[in-house]
Amino acid sequence: MEIATVVKANGGCEADRRRLRRLRCSVKDYDWGKIGSDSLVYRVYAANSDDQIDSTRPYAELWMGTHESGPSYLEDADGSNGVTLRSWIAENPKSLGNRVLEKWGCDLPFLFKVLSVARALSIQAHPDKKLAKKMHKAHPNLYRDDNHKPEMALAYTQFEALCGFIPLQELKSVIRAIPEIEELVGSEEANQVFCISEHDEEKLKSVVRTIFTLLMSADPDTTKKIVFKLKRRLHMESQERQLTDKERLVLKLEKQYPNDIGVISTFFFNYVKLNPGEALYLGANEPHAYLFGECIEVMATSDNVVRAGLTSKPLDIQSLCSMLTYKLGYPEILKGSRIRPYITRYLPPFEEFEVDLCDLPSGASTVFPSVPGPSLLLVLQGEGRMSTEASADGISMGDVLFVPADTEIHLRSSTDLKLYRAGVNSRFLYSL
Repeated sequence: MEIATVVKANGGCEADRRRLRRLRCSVKDYDWGKIGSDSLVYRVYAANSDDQIDSTRPYAELWMGTHESGPSYLEDADGSNGVTLRSWIAENPKSLGNRVLEKWGCDLPFLFKVLSVARALSIQAHPDKKLAKKMHKAHPNLYRDDNHKPEMALAYTQFEALCGFIPLQELKSVIRAIPEIEELVGSEEANQVFCISEHDEEKLKSVVRTIFTLLMSADPDTTKKIVFKLKRRLHMESQERQLTDKERLVLKLEKQYPNDIGVISTFFFNYVKLNPGEALYLGANEPHAYLFGECIEVMATSDNVVRAGLTSKPLDIQSLCSMLTYKLGYPEILKGSRIRPYITRYLPPFEEFEVDLCDLPSGASTVFPSVPGPSLLLVLQGEGRMSTEASADGISMGDVLFVPADTEIHLRSSTDLKLYRAGVNSRFLYSL
């Protein structure tokens, strides 16, 4: 039902603009998602939707926002889907706040998601704005918008990912330890990594680009032969020694995606394991692949993906290899900063978004101060009550709410409550 309105006689229009809006959200059933009730996405969607839910399907992503590929709808008074959030914002642009409206126009600059990952997503990267415009113009059926897509994943459970290229010293160890790489790219090219210094940044990037492009461009028959050779060697060596985490991961990925070049390229990437409450952020043109677990994800409003392995979807290997930054080193892991009692903020270096995590014990209360930009709220656990100057109502698991700019929110929990807020980055909103 619609959030109950408590509008004063004076200033009713302004108060009504600040009323929270319940949303009905879209779901994606990509085949890498967890099945039925094993999926957090399924459980949230079942609580958020009146639709009949098929518990035998994979539930991979819940989308919250305005992107046309997975729009959110305002909930009507009778509980049915009303207009899209994007349409409502177009008719109520002040709900975004002046700074957001001036910067990004009449739309949310961020897209909010829940992900439930049962098996690896593709090795992929997202283009920067310049490349996104070019790709969208050339192939609008593949690249559905012209925006960049920086993103951040905040672990809800233990969450595993590949992210960015490993440091130079580790790369040298990989080339020594994995003969199949040299067999694929050639000894002369592979051995270049032993002749460069991490201080010669441009030369280092050039060498890694050459080796990685040769690896990813290997023909299918050669790839099949080398992957089989790698698998057989690791199985034999596992009888004599304990395999490394990365080697065990490679064997796991080979079962999921047999004969895929992404299996071997895994050795080039950082293997990141996030604990619940830790976050990983990714800029444009950085290679990554989510592997397993459940997370809250936020990104610039885009669905542009360039893929090169660990997938049955169309590949664009040459585009991916040419667009990457080839920066080496372990990614920064955000643990969040406590901004007030029970609220932790995750602040990546991107203007479009930030995330607040509210862990509110039973019977406790807190306040989200008003900010000069819009927010989306997602309840993932528990029950409580939420109120603003314009509205008040109960909230529970699966509720998704649009919060207009300049709206202060008071929360009180009746059971342990876990709630996430996605909003525009505070550094942008309060910069001069």
